[in-house]
Amino acid sequence: MSAKTISEQTGKELLYKYICTTSAIQNRFKYARVTPDTDWAHLLQDHPWLLSQSLVVKPDQLIKRRGKLGLVGVNLTLDGVKSWLKPRLGQEATGIVRAIRDYQGPLKEHEVTIFVRRGGPNYQEGLRVMGEVGKTTGIPIHVFGTETHMTAIVGMALGHRPIPNQPPTAAHTANFLLNASGSTSTPAPSRTASFSESRADEVAPAKKAKPAMPQGKSATLFSRHTKAIVWGMQTRAVQGMLDFDYVCSRDEPSVAAMVYPFTGDHKQKFYWGHKEILIPVFKNMADAMKKHPEVDVLISFASLRSAYDSTIETMNYAQIRTIAIIAEGIPEALTRKLIKKADQKGVTIIGPATVGGIKPGCFKIGNTGGMLDNILASKLYRPGSVAYVSRSGGMSNELNNIISRTTDGVYEGVAIGGDRYPGSTFMDHVLRYQDTPGVKMIVVLGEIGGTEEYKICRGIQEGRITKPVVCWCIGTCATMFSSEVQFGHAGACANQASETAVAKNQALKEAGVFVPRSFDELGEIIQSVYEDLVAKGVIVPAQEVPPPTVPMDYSWARELGLIRKPASFMTSICDERGQELIYAGMPITEVFKEEMGIGGVLGLLWFQRRLPKYSCQFIEMCLMVTADHGPAVSGAHNTIICARAGKDLVSSLTSGLLTIGDRFGGALDAAAKMFSKAFDSGIIPMEFVNKMKKEGKLIMGIGHRVKSINNPDMRVQILKDYVRQHFPATPLLDYALEVEKITTSKKPNLILNVDGLIGVAFVDMLRNCGSFTREEADEYIDIGALNGIFVLGRSMGFIGHYLDQKRLKQGLYRHPWDDISYVLPEHMSM
Repeated sequence: MSAKTISEQTGKELLYKYICTTSAIQNRFKYARVTPDTDWAHLLQDHPWLLSQSLVVKPDQLIKRRGKLGLVGVNLTLDGVKSWLKPRLGQEATGIVRAIRDYQGPLKEHEVTIFVRRGGPNYQEGLRVMGEVGKTTGIPIHVFGTETHMTAIVGMALGHRPIPNQPPTAAHTANFLLNASGSTSTPAPSRTASFSESRADEVAPAKKAKPAMPQGKSATLFSRHTKAIVWGMQTRAVQGMLDFDYVCSRDEPSVAAMVYPFTGDHKQKFYWGHKEILIPVFKNMADAMKKHPEVDVLISFASLRSAYDSTIETMNYAQIRTIAIIAEGIPEALTRKLIKKADQKGVTIIGPATVGGIKPGCFKIGNTGGMLDNILASKLYRPGSVAYVSRSGGMSNELNNIISRTTDGVYEGVAIGGDRYPGSTFMDHVLRYQDTPGVKMIVVLGEIGGTEEYKICRGIQEGRITKPVVCWCIGTCATMFSSEVQFGHAGACANQASETAVAKNQALKEAGVFVPRSFDELGEIIQSVYEDLVAKGVIVPAQEVPPPTVPMDYSWARELGLIRKPASFMTSICDERGQELIYAGMPITEVFKEEMGIGGVLGLLWFQRRLPKYSCQFIEMCLMVTADHGPAVSGAHNTIICARAGKDLVSSLTSGLLTIGDRFGGALDAAAKMFSKAFDSGIIPMEFVNKMKKEGKLIMGIGHRVKSINNPDMRVQILKDYVRQHFPATPLLDYALEVEKITTSKKPNLILNVDGLIGVAFVDMLRNCGSFTREEADEYIDIGALNGIFVLGRSMGFIGHYLDQKRLKQGLYRHPWDDISYVLPEHMSM
């Protein structure tokens, strides 16, 4: 498999599909593919097993030393996978910077000079970082952006090109802003017509071309009114299409609807400029087609497993004339079936294994053209005069950059995909461009493998292609290897001499195609041909105007450090964002390793402290003794009645918890505050009792309906013995027990009850365990933390009563009449 450079995912699928085995591992391979654009919520909908199984994360390539290079994460949760990916996915520059810093000694010793050329999202920031590391390490690092041809740095490094003095690059790519006018309407077009459309009535070719397009297929795939359906929940790609539409001054969004079989019909929110709009999402294709008859393009983000079936289904609808298939890895036999049916139906297929295509000022497929800053930099918001076709999606983006810098811009560009059997070929699109008046010159970026480029040669020789064609086939370096070389694409391998890049470049040149000596000169050749057409009057350059403004996404602006926003709320007890869950700064693995138990966890989450072991055990004892006190108390009674009324667990539990207050169970805080205030003020227990009696107030935590000094509450006795044995000091408990002696002398049931004992003991624990200052301890008492012990403990009992009633299958409760005293007003009686 390494010789064919297929991905690990594809390799395993081939093994499990075609190699029969009775072993237990057969067909147990599960995977989910992620990219920097992955929507994790939708990924979980497609792969719910991600939440329940231990996961392995690694690059999807058959490369060596992934483990040694730190490129494999093992036995992770989904949150762990996210944390593992965060510093690695799409952050290649960070690794390079670290390597340069780690090995700066040997680099300086060998007088190494580093050349960097970078494009793509936020490329300026990457170049800035590389420039900074050069200054801090003293290593000569020359950085270049999209203004420099991508292979020009090779000539600079070899001394064949001068090294230009580059001005400092911007720190970020935020070169588009909010619409300054504040208008919600679509911005005005940046120009009234393309360079070529202004002379569309003229005959550009020197000689008349023969009919070229196959019958049934249109030469024009996209226009300013093209409407598409997107298969798959690719919200970021759709938003990119809408931003492109907006900056192109389209009247309406190009995406009419989305199809996603894994959810019901609903609406998805997107931005149109700075307004929010709703795009319908349908569960099945039939409904989408029926409600949107104006759609003639399908953009399929279906996986390699479902792309074939969904495409076949789509071709049953006559309204669809163009289908873009993004997925790679579709079996070649299925791809050939798709091509055959598409030819029968007169449908143009772009792909598989493609990023898509773009028609500036009109329409773009998915993620074609990159992010919005690249759209603006390459002037893809308005049409030019040059049309191109390539295999590679990444290289098509580079063509956008080259053409925008050397000509009046791109008229249309298509990446047909890197598979051995693309749905449409170079020749298909070249012939379309030949029949399109707005296209004045054609650029083809071929590659090693296949013979499609020879058809272009024949087309020129037969007079079917008369417009200037610039072409270069990538892969000329393959001749330097003694063995067969497989490049990145499935079809990028020469199986015979005629399929080599060198042979094809030579044949193209002999046929009259403009062929550079190397890829490095491609931009110069394109510029030379373009300037010649301008000189002949075939192309009349139009006046350039600034592009319309478009809002920047908040997430991107925040990533670039352009904005700041106050958080909606703050938290200081838990953080789930990292590799593992953290309670008050303590990783969950450490919580289990040190056997902290429920009491220890409660200490972390409630008090942000790691409490002494005796304090943790005391908390757990409090939870145990407060868990339940029979079905007759108000909270349990309410829970039972709700359960018997058919209510669910949460509703029944809530009805019981709502009875907790000063009269039932909620006396912990009140008792702690009352006894603490008396003790801290210095009054003796007798004065405290007399004072409360004089004010007509009950002493919270004193008194019990059933228990008395002669019938003690064993819960109180257990807790009291533990506190006296383990707490370093118990001044407030001692004070409360002196108060109990006074109250029980008056009435035997005026004992220190369980609420009162827990309240005063908790104050002693907070004040004397060494983990809190006096102010912190008093603050927790004031904010009502202690009642949480009763709420948490009694919830266990309420849930028990709910389950008990359901298990016993008890019916609706009705209170008996003989237990109710009916006392009516006298004038209402008989």
